[in-house]
Parts: sequence; structure tokens; C-alpha cells
Amino acid sequence: MQHETISADDGEQLHIRLSGSGTPILLLHGWTSSHAAWAPLIKPLAGQHRLLRPDARGHGGHPLSATRAPDVRRLARDVINLLDHYEIGRVVAVGHSMGALTLWQCIRDFGCERFSHLAFIDQSPKLLTDDIWSGGIYGDFDSAHAQRLIDEFESEGNFVEAVLRLIALGLNDKARATYLRNTIGWRVTREALRSIDPLPAIAIWKSLVAADYRDVLPAIEVPTLLAYGSESNFYTRATANYVAQHTPQARLSLYGGADHCPHLWQPERFAAELSELIDGT
Repeated sequence: MQHETISADDGEQLHIRLSGSGTPILLLHGWTSSHAAWAPLIKPLAGQHRLLRPDARGHGGHPLSATRAPDVRRLARDVINLLDHYEIGRVVAVGHSMGALTLWQCIRDFGCERFSHLAFIDQSPKLLTDDIWSGGIYGDFDSAHAQRLIDEFESEGNFVEAVLRLIALGLNDKARATYLRNTIGWRVTREALRSIDPLPAIAIWKSLVAADYRDVLPAIEVPTLLAYGSESNFYTRATANYVAQHTPQARLSLYGGADHCPHLWQPERFAAELSELIDGT
């Protein structure tokens, strides 16, 4: 495994892990996560693919120098900078959560030309809900709820626990119960979140909440895998169905019992489905 650092077009240093060889696959992690989240997929994929696992700017414990307030448009541009650096004309791109939003922003800004296949994992194209859209977070994440959460994030010393509550106190009853018991998994996650610099993470979060990619879905012109957890912390089956119905070449795969990370619940299955997508089978 290689750890490389490249310069984005604004001078920011981007950190990437490289594994395997073959057809390149770009793996974009979720908000407050890092390249390490993809570890369970290295073994099933790296034998036939070159895996590129960047840390999104503001993530992975890397301090920022070019800007302290990045947004999703900057994250999308970083994707293009990365592909240009490695001289990759077209890539298989997988986005989980924030990674999916980053790819949708990339398609809005740059089109589908740099992607041969796409996979989106457990994400809604619009996080905020309103009177006519219930497909966002929890089905009832309106602007007032969103502002209360931002206030919690910005309250001194409260960022880590506010992120944990966002994940735990949603639609997945098991997550709620284990959080309230403070099980070891939550203690490990709490410790990992302490490496996140809140200011850039909050700036990114605000841009994600402000985004609406419903109009981007019909413009996706390549074979697409959609992986959703039936027990997602954030989204109902209706959200998954909406994305599937509005993405022209989408294959929807529902993971029974899985939470917001279905690819980590069944990494072998996800790797097999992604390989089938790439092979056209």
C-alpha cells in the first residue's frame, strides 16, 4: 500500500492511499470519516483493481493550509485534480454518504465524462426535507432541525458528541440502543472523531445540507450501482426507490438489516456487485 500526497489546484495537499493494480476504482468516504473506512474492501477488490482512497480535505487528520472553509464544490474539484494528476481518463467511482454527494456535485460541475461506472451508497440527493420532499435525513430534517444541529456542532466542545447523536438517534433502533449503552464501537468512533478539525468539517456540512442534486440524477449516463441499507440510520426505502427511479441506468441493491454502511456489513457482496457492474454482467 502506498501513501501519496498531491497538490490540488489551490495548493492544498491531498492525501491518497493506493492499493492493488488493474482497472482504477476511486473510493470516496463519508463525512467525518477517512480512507481507512474502505479497509474491508481492499482484499476483495485489490486483486483486479487499482484502488485510490483519498482523504477528503478537512478529513483524515490532515491540517488545511489553503482554506479553512471548504465546501462540496471544492471536494468535487479535488476529484478532478486527483484524476488529472494520475492521468486517469475515466474511472469507476464509488461514493458513500458525503462521497456520493461529492460525485453528484462533480457530475453537475464537470459532467459524466470522467466516469465509466458509478456507485452510490446510502445517500439522498437532498438532505433537507420540506412540505413536498420527505426523502432527506430521518424523513423530517427541515431547516429548523438543520439549524439546531449546526448550533450543536458549533457549541464549544460539543462537536464530537453532536456528530455521534446525528448518527445514533435516527431511524436505526439498534444504533440508538448501543449508543445509549456506550458500547465499545461508539467509544472507538468517539475517539476517532477527536482527530477532526470542527471548523472545516462544519463548513463542508453546511454546503451538503444546502445542496439539492435531484436534477443531477437524470443526467447520469453510465451504469450505476445503488447500495442502501434496509435499516439505514438516515433514509427510508422510499429514498432509495426515488434515486433508483430517477437514475437512468441504476441497479438498486437493498441490504437487509444493514445500517448506513451496507458495503461494510457485507463487503464481499458489495465487491461482487461492483465487479458485476464493471464487467457488464
